[in-house]
Amino acid sequence: MEHHVENTGRVGAGVFNPRQLLTSLPDALRKLNPRHQLGNPVMFVVWVGSVLVTVFAVVDPSVFTVLIAVWLWFTVLFANLAEAVAEGRGKAQAETLRRTKKETMARRLTPDGSEERVPGAELRIGDLVVVEAGGVIPGDGDVVEGIATVDESAITGESAPVIRESGGDRCAVTGGTTVLSDRIVVKITTKPGESFVDRMIALVEGASRQKTPNEIALTILLSTLTIIFLLAVVALQPMVGYSGSTQSVIVLVALLVCLIPTTIGALLSAIGIAGMDRLVQRNVLATSGRAVEAAGDVSTLLLDKTGTITFGNRKATELIPVAGSTVDQLARAARLSSLADGTPEGRSIVELIEREHGLPAEATEDERLAEFVPFTAQTRMSGMDIGERLIRKGATSALRTWVRERGGDVPDEVERIVDEVSEQGGTPLVVAEYTGGKAVLRGVIRLSDVVKPGMRERFEELRSMGIRTVMITGDNPLTARAIAADAGVDDYLAEAKPEDKMALIQKEQEGGRLVAMTGDGTNDAPALAASDVGVAMNTGTSAAKEAGNMVDLDSNPTKLIEIVEIGKQLLITRGALTTFSVANDLAKYFAILPAMFVAIYPQLGGLNVMGLATPQSAILSAVIFNALVIVALIPLALRGVRYRPSSASALLRRNLLIYGLGGIVTPFAGIWLIDLLVRLIPGIG
Repeated sequence: MEHHVENTGRVGAGVFNPRQLLTSLPDALRKLNPRHQLGNPVMFVVWVGSVLVTVFAVVDPSVFTVLIAVWLWFTVLFANLAEAVAEGRGKAQAETLRRTKKETMARRLTPDGSEERVPGAELRIGDLVVVEAGGVIPGDGDVVEGIATVDESAITGESAPVIRESGGDRCAVTGGTTVLSDRIVVKITTKPGESFVDRMIALVEGASRQKTPNEIALTILLSTLTIIFLLAVVALQPMVGYSGSTQSVIVLVALLVCLIPTTIGALLSAIGIAGMDRLVQRNVLATSGRAVEAAGDVSTLLLDKTGTITFGNRKATELIPVAGSTVDQLARAARLSSLADGTPEGRSIVELIEREHGLPAEATEDERLAEFVPFTAQTRMSGMDIGERLIRKGATSALRTWVRERGGDVPDEVERIVDEVSEQGGTPLVVAEYTGGKAVLRGVIRLSDVVKPGMRERFEELRSMGIRTVMITGDNPLTARAIAADAGVDDYLAEAKPEDKMALIQKEQEGGRLVAMTGDGTNDAPALAASDVGVAMNTGTSAAKEAGNMVDLDSNPTKLIEIVEIGKQLLITRGALTTFSVANDLAKYFAILPAMFVAIYPQLGGLNVMGLATPQSAILSAVIFNALVIVALIPLALRGVRYRPSSASALLRRNLLIYGLGGIVTPFAGIWLIDLLVRLIPGIG
């Protein structure tokens, strides 16, 4: 893994700061424009009501009318403020991202092989540009020639340089990053203004954010409720007139505003923007809000084994001597055979022997004079020659031949141990030694593709959420089964080819399930495009990044699990605040309805359970509370409701208990406290 440390604070937007309310106030005032309000039907009704009451306050002013008008405008303003704060956080991130963009002169290759210097903004798809050490890559593209170390800290926040090379799955480079060494030729794959940084800026600023299907459905529901309550309030006036009385337009507007779901209507946009914001904090670029929402509904997770479930680099975990040799003899021979092996597996053997057998990890003076034998694909072994003493370590078949050529025997138990290690998901390496007489096979080193710590617990959490996990690997079925059992995944796909991945995705989707997967290679592109949530690694090919609907700038495959959690947190937050808003309206009925009709029906005085001073103070207190609760819930909408893995029924019970019951109790306490202050105003109490 190139990036093992997640940079969640790259833009410092994770924590809500009350100062953001003040800095976002000018934007909130600009959003009072009626054209903007039309986009939110619930708040547009409140805006129209505010205008109507303001007209009455000017024509026939009174303390009650003026205060109602003021607090209705505050209700609209606070709703705008929630959206402005969310967008403000995005703009802060966008400004940070803009600073990473550097306008550079590019060295473009011409058809005859010469170079010409052109501004980076003039590059087009397919252009070839040369970038050498110290140069800035002028645009997104793929390395088609050479290899270099690249500093991507401006984009990812990770200070460690990464390797980018032509061919393979680590050829993609991002515009604005710096080449630290060597020379590469980059083929431009995006138009000016459409790079990943440009798209990320547009995304976090909200310019390209579209409402998701669930958000649209909820908006339709809220609009329908608003129309129903509007008709109900309009019908009240004839009913009151039939009773020989009248109600002022001011009171009817106040009732309507308190009845319609203004709380969730005001916060809905902020919740969606904040969901995207949480992804950006984790260096994930989503091409649409639909992908984030789909992540919350995912029911099948496809995960690559290497680098996601396991560390990828196999590690030595056990030395198994065979008959005639001791563990100490095997350890000494294995150490000597690995001193020349610069692979991660070779280093892990030396580390294991140093840790468990006390032998030094560095070669001694005499050992440095010995002849090192490096590993090659032809010999499939490595080792050391010290005079007539030859030590080798490698594949079973290669060592079997090497021992027999030098007059040695291969004990039967070696085959048994090798088969056992393979069946348990490990890789066996055989160690042998020749001392001048004949070769002796010392034993077997077990290499294990180590499962990352905590993965079994993560998969248990996903299982409790109703998500099925499938490990995808190119290993043989025996090895795949052993690692799958060790990691705790629900299923596995061994010896997987691109068409196998596609078939698995289609099979899962036929059952109505949403599928998420990660990938970085061109061969992953079809599966990424077919999956509902396809997370491409930034280090991967352009084909993979174009096929997916998310790009992880840190190239950390395990982040897919966090993306699912962010999607679920978005849905849970929206559901929780909707529950609170609807329950909140119920409690406000007990403040306003008795106050409206107590003069006509004195019996309704018994419903004044809060003991509110006068009808006017009750109505004003409810309107004030209705406005203030929006501001109080802005931090929760931006931060999100804390997510705990659990079943849908458990989440529903939690929502009803905390946000349903809380939505009923909070207004009673809040309106009662506000009434204690409002009754002190002359002309109200």
